[in-house]
Amino acid sequence: MASLIVLSVLTFSLLAVVFYFVIIYNGLVTVRNNVDKSWSNIDVLLKQRHDELPKLVSVCERYMKHEADTLERVIKARAAMANADSMDERRQADGMIKEALKSLFAVSENYPELKADRRFGQLQSRITEIENEIADRREMYNESGNIYNIRIAQIPDVFVAKLFNYRTKELWQIVPEHREDVPVSFSY
Repeated sequence: MASLIVLSVLTFSLLAVVFYFVIIYNGLVTVRNNVDKSWSNIDVLLKQRHDELPKLVSVCERYMKHEADTLERVIKARAAMANADSMDERRQADGMIKEALKSLFAVSENYPELKADRRFGQLQSRITEIENEIADRREMYNESGNIYNIRIAQIPDVFVAKLFNYRTKELWQIVPEHREDVPVSFSY
């Protein structure tokens, strides 16, 4: 009778440990998939922006004959994003696109005909909207990544994470050059 009680306690304990392990594993899978989903949401918006840029360049080319350098930067930045494979390369290319668009929209101020073009206005609004959505999605990605990174570092989750070779996710950070102050000068 005593051996039956001991066997029952051991069986129950083993089942409890297995059940707890499954709960931890499923939780880690959920947070990992949330990070991947967040990245996919960013990727969708990057693709939308990528598709809008040729239209914007096309409209601008008609008016900005003397701004080939500005338009060329937008085209090069778009190509860099298309060829980016790693998170770091995507961040670099994203920074290039942001800078090129900022420059393009600033230069467009010198072309009243361009600013008056309805299609340019629509494209500028659409790209600005996409940029705002990308910023929101980056925040969500970083939040998901942070939760994931915390979970795989905390006890007892760290044991399951190591067992299944879970690695920390790199958070989206701004390129250091984009932290620098922008020179502003007012010349009259």
